[in-house]
Amino acid sequence: MSNLTHIDDSGAARMVDVGGKPETSRRAVAEGFLIAGEAVMAAIDSGHAPKGNVYETARLAGIMAAKRTASLIPLCHPVPLDHVAIDFEPGADRIRIVAEAATRGPTGVEMEALTAVAVAGLTLYDMTKALSKTMRLTGVRLLEKSGGRSGLFRAAEATND
Repeated sequence: MSNLTHIDDSGAARMVDVGGKPETSRRAVAEGFLIAGEAVMAAIDSGHAPKGNVYETARLAGIMAAKRTASLIPLCHPVPLDHVAIDFEPGADRIRIVAEAATRGPTGVEMEALTAVAVAGLTLYDMTKALSKTMRLTGVRLLEKSGGRSGLFRAAEATND
């Protein structure tokens, strides 16, 4: 028998059966960075981004993406989300994107939090691409997860380019 949960004994991909797992409170936090440059950040800060309020549009896109994760990522279970929050921490040349997702269910919400960060970051890019084509989305990672059999996970500190 394979130790890989998404591969059956013949090597075929499969969705894990979570039907027998207990429902528990589960939470995940993820982060990522849009490296935008000082000129782009100045335009955002002054309210002169070409497409309007970049943060609220990206927040909505990230929340919508978290709700659609199972449609985007093969073998992901549809998860009834109790909560999704997305925050932005603007810096001199970048925006830190933080997403939190929570549910009560038999499987975790790490993918929902990660998807929210990625899509919020891509939306920030789209909202400001007229100002710069050299921006990049980087450092998308799981910061923390709790609940379920594996319990609490916290990522080590990272350096962000």
